[in-house]
Amino acid sequence: MKTIALLTARGNNTLPNKNILHVSGRPLLHYPALAAKRCSRVSNFYVSSDCEKILDAALDVGYAKIRRPAELALPQSQHMDTIAHAVEEIKNREELPEILVVLLGNSVTVKTSWIDACIQRIENDTSISSVVPVFDGAEYHPFRAKTIDDQGLLKTFFDFGSASTNRQDLPICYFLCHNFWVLNLNRVSFNGDGQQPWTFLGDRISPFPVSEAFDVHHRDDLKRSEKWLLENRNYSGAGGI
Repeated sequence: MKTIALLTARGNNTLPNKNILHVSGRPLLHYPALAAKRCSRVSNFYVSSDCEKILDAALDVGYAKIRRPAELALPQSQHMDTIAHAVEEIKNREELPEILVVLLGNSVTVKTSWIDACIQRIENDTSISSVVPVFDGAEYHPFRAKTIDDQGLLKTFFDFGSASTNRQDLPICYFLCHNFWVLNLNRVSFNGDGQQPWTFLGDRISPFPVSEAFDVHHRDDLKRSEKWLLENRNYSGAGGI
């Protein structure tokens, strides 16, 4: 199945230039970009951004530029709209792929083997709408979630009735990672259908459990990224392979 990678990274962030800040000698976005470049199943590579510095940094590792409109690069802009815009741009340049690997430019926690396995899962079962990395979130289970009432006191966020305080007794709980997602473009749409809140993933989402994934929002996350790369130097997208 024809597969294309789309790297997404906007320039308007609370941490200035975060997607191109250097981590272990490379711009941050190079790590997810190169992890996909090393995947034999991916044939072409694109980057969507409003920032020329980001577009140039991605071009350095072989990603063709898609200039994102300013209205899709705001803090409140939706990722789905960014992906939909990029898909239309790709359609104007070449035959639309069947599988789209969406990479987030602010996470180093991407392994080529992970991308490859997720693509293969769709190739093996084309009824799947997407495959996404997830992590075990029992510690932050929704049964434990609280909100604030009108008196400023805690109250249960969701009314599930009785629930154990032991996480081992609670139903399985996964949280979506924000490192990459693999979409079956024959099974997803950008019109709001699919599971909330990431409706563009469709309604037959296959989980790909990973032990750890995180993205960069603060400078402290850069050091955490360097540590992850060192610990996973045989699997990361760049350096030490």
